Amino acid sequence: MNEKKDDPFLARLDAVAADTEALLERLLSATPVEGELSRPARLIEAMRYAGLGGGKRFRPFLVVECAQLFAVPRQRALMAGAALECVHCYSLVHDDLPAMDNDALRRGQPTAHKKFDEATAILAGDGLLTFAFDVLSRPETHPDAAVRIALVSALARASGVGGMAGGQMLDLAAEGRFAQNGPQRLSESEVRMLQAMKTGALLRFACQAGGILAGAAAEQHRALDRYGSAIGQAFQIADDLLDLEGDTALVGKQTGKDAAAGKATMVSALGEAGAKARLGQLVAEAEQALAPFGPAAAILVEGARFVANRRA
Repeated sequence: MNEKKDDPFLARLDAVAADTEALLERLLSATPVEGELSRPARLIEAMRYAGLGGGKRFRPFLVVECAQLFAVPRQRALMAGAALECVHCYSLVHDDLPAMDNDALRRGQPTAHKKFDEATAILAGDGLLTFAFDVLSRPETHPDAAVRIALVSALARASGVGGMAGGQMLDLAAEGRFAQNGPQRLSESEVRMLQAMKTGALLRFACQAGGILAGAAAEQHRALDRYGSAIGQAFQIADDLLDLEGDTALVGKQTGKDAAAGKATMVSALGEAGAKARLGQLVAEAEQALAPFGPAAAILVEGARFVANRRA
């Protein structure tokens, strides 16, 4: 029995992953596009290494499925999802660097700086981040320039100082990187803010992007935003629990590092049982947020449950 064929959610997740992989394979080719002078071979090889051949592509899945609620053409949603995945992959490359989390393993393979070198990995991350906005700005993403600008603005804010980059800074500060007295004990609300920026912002954008592509009504935007916020929080708590309980071989990266590094997590703030209880509440909140869309949102409801139950 093929579990993925029998499970509509897994089948659709895999379909988006395959389509995203094919699109990124085309976009990250060695051939320069109009306006580019060249694509240095080592840089594009490192970008492809970091961006291709791995991951569940859950963020593009959220873009595609949220856009599907409004019958947005699939290719437009895939372009926005591919751009988002470039930002996500850049963040992983930079997270793994010795100056950040100092990881040697990602998705069961050597991290980019181990496969290449630190300088190449930094530039590959820079290249993926900027390439994301190249992709969003193309008419292939949406024929209306105003929609493309809205996507660029939303992804920039999710990625930058008020989003992922800002959350990373708060995370480093909580580890005690900039203080003599070591790791800082954060309150639940402080951890929630850190994680909403560091992890949640890109997941919220994934859900918002579907509404932006569709020109959705304000109430629909709010519903998707609530769903994205709940998914973002749930994803990070599940990640915290995986670091505590997960198997390195299944997860594809070294586990057990959060406590050793003094990282601020919902597990450290609430305890293991409290974090699991909060995870259940967030799945319920995500499902409630989708109520205005009725049965059409059934796959997205399954997405929330998938996040909570994942083992890798």
